[in-house]
Amino acid sequence: MINWITKDKAWELPASPLLGAAARGAACVLELAKGSIELTAVEPSIMRLRYSRSGAFSVRPSRAVVALPTGSVSLVEGKSGPEILAGRFSVDFDRSSGGITVSGSNGIIFSGEGPFLLDRDSVSLTAILAPDESIYGLGEKTGFLDRRGRHVEMWNTDDPVHTPDKDPLYQSIPFLIRFDGVRASGLFLDSTARSFFDLGFSDSERLGISVHDTEMDLYFIEGPSIADVVSAYTRLTGRMSLPPRWALGFGQSRWSYHPESRVMDLALSFRKRDIPCDTIYLDIDYMDGYRVFTWNGARFPDPARMCAKLEMMGFRVVTIVDPGVKRDALYPLYVEGAREGRFCRLADGSIYHGKVWPGESAYPDFSCGATREWWAHAHRPLLESGVSGIWNDMNEPSDFSPETDGDRRKATVPDEVMSDEDGDPRSFALSHNAYGLDMCRATAQAFEEFRPGKRPFVLTRAGYAGIQRYAAVWTGDNHSWWEHLAQAVPMQLGMGLSGVCFVGGDSGGFQGDADGELFARWMEFSALTPFFRAHSFIDSKPHEPWSFGPETEAAARDAIRLRYSLLPYLYSEFRKASLDGLPVMRPLVLDYQNDARTRNLCDEFLLGRSLLVAPVLRPAERERLVYLPEGLWYDFHTKEAVEGGRSIIAAAPFNRIPLFVRAGALIPFAEPADSTALMDFSRLRIEAYAGARGAFELYEDDGESFAYREGAYTLTRYEIAQASDGEWKIHSERICNGWTGACASPVVKLIGGPWKGPGGL
Repeated sequence: MINWITKDKAWELPASPLLGAAARGAACVLELAKGSIELTAVEPSIMRLRYSRSGAFSVRPSRAVVALPTGSVSLVEGKSGPEILAGRFSVDFDRSSGGITVSGSNGIIFSGEGPFLLDRDSVSLTAILAPDESIYGLGEKTGFLDRRGRHVEMWNTDDPVHTPDKDPLYQSIPFLIRFDGVRASGLFLDSTARSFFDLGFSDSERLGISVHDTEMDLYFIEGPSIADVVSAYTRLTGRMSLPPRWALGFGQSRWSYHPESRVMDLALSFRKRDIPCDTIYLDIDYMDGYRVFTWNGARFPDPARMCAKLEMMGFRVVTIVDPGVKRDALYPLYVEGAREGRFCRLADGSIYHGKVWPGESAYPDFSCGATREWWAHAHRPLLESGVSGIWNDMNEPSDFSPETDGDRRKATVPDEVMSDEDGDPRSFALSHNAYGLDMCRATAQAFEEFRPGKRPFVLTRAGYAGIQRYAAVWTGDNHSWWEHLAQAVPMQLGMGLSGVCFVGGDSGGFQGDADGELFARWMEFSALTPFFRAHSFIDSKPHEPWSFGPETEAAARDAIRLRYSLLPYLYSEFRKASLDGLPVMRPLVLDYQNDARTRNLCDEFLLGRSLLVAPVLRPAERERLVYLPEGLWYDFHTKEAVEGGRSIIAAAPFNRIPLFVRAGALIPFAEPADSTALMDFSRLRIEAYAGARGAFELYEDDGESFAYREGAYTLTRYEIAQASDGEWKIHSERICNGWTGACASPVVKLIGGPWKGPGGL
């Protein structure tokens, strides 16, 4: 670990003295003895602050940011130096210390202790942490929800052993949320280079940021709520598109299912056993010698016929695609890529070759738009065969060839490799964290070309800020450990707070061997997360739902059927996430930030705004402690009303996950079937939970096309409120009626009414 905030390190102090300050159009620029600071207003609640050690600012477009500065800034003279006004922000620069203080409409949100610090290859900044601050976000990290006290690194890394202190992993999202119990603010470092965040680790009262670059590009976001910050961050970096509905169903995967007969046997087993499943994933062994975009003809002689058969049974096929292109003079993709300059190169112009599954391989340079178009077109053999989704793996990018000395961060393309950046080349050290995102951009283009009119489904292991625009994310190579089941909860919640709504992990654990109880509990948990897939390692025992005996099979079936019954609710929540950027799987602190007991609560979560999920995370437990926030709640299974603001002991038999419903909720259900393609979404029932006023907007469309963008959807608002006679009444209003397949008249059932007020039913 690099412990960079130390008093004995030979830092230079670049920020003093101040040479001048001026307003230049939509920006204010401070000229320093060593470098410049530029401030711009993106919108009233977002401000950008850039530092450049050279004084010249890069014009290279951001991979992450989709919103451009639109506000105005002004420069005035403050007590100790220049003061810049930008939207709701004021920024004070101290002439004597070089310190930067950023204030919002509700007070100081960043108190910099001194100037930007420089060493040979990095820029750093330090600020004060309040004693009671929590820190959330920062993407895919092990540990608890609150990151305070950690030192974390942003460097996409293929590390298969996710111990509690392991860092970094596959995703780099340098966005954090600061929360003092009352107010929240956000800080986003837009850099694809290696960066570090010291979150009170070296000094419990200091926040440190360091980036291995000549610039530091920061965005400050004002709350005051955590939800305000997340919503603003996703306005800045973009929001997920509405996924195809089948992608919300259950998927079964293994490294690997082959040949075709085994895939068909798998599909038949799901149907015979009455276990819903929408997706079968094909890992690397479907390919010819791991050559991407090929099929192994002996194992899969007619992929189009197989995909068509599976689709008739209600299954979709998703195939894995890795970036490594096998070095093979007889492999057309490699020959074409080499001839047309599509691969990453060294400074002398030669193609860089690393080693991954095919052996010696070249890496497409996805920083170049022409390469992304070429890669998109290369998907033709898969998508025209009937493949419905693409699973991008190994895209940190992973490289087996370097000597790592046990440091997995080195198991990647070397820093001296160059990325083209559309004719503005730079070292891979500066673009490393963007590789997975750029690959997903190219994959999304493939769907536009070969599946026009169909919503894409892209799944990725690696990514950078803004990855939510292109792909769902799974959390990589976990183990069949109870500890990893427990770790999955805060890890996925952290991704949601970092803008990635469509997230999940490998149910049952990828590496190692689950037992029946662990598999059952993992399936119960994952069935209520945004992305739901079981996946297992080539050397593990079978990890299909029926592999552990009848009791586990029944529990897994019940969990999957529960998810399918909740799809109208879940699909509507995904639609909300596509509009407001807030996560589908939510930490309680997001909705109950005034409740101090939710600050670091990470063994339960909200699914949408109305369902509280409390997974069983330890073996042999048949009950567990559940914290319910203030208000009235209902046990989902028994419909018993429970007063919140306290912890309760919830029953958790082998085949049941503790699940609670907020009073005032309206939950739509469908009748589960073998797959989403076979479900009748025109016949729904709604459970309305009395005890508080509430509303729910049921969203319905065809589940697959983009017609909803032209108004081909139905949106119905259901409200529950207490009438003057004390009875609870339910009202509905059709807001939009653009899809003819919508449910015309759902069956509505009132739970808990008439409610007599606190003290009983």
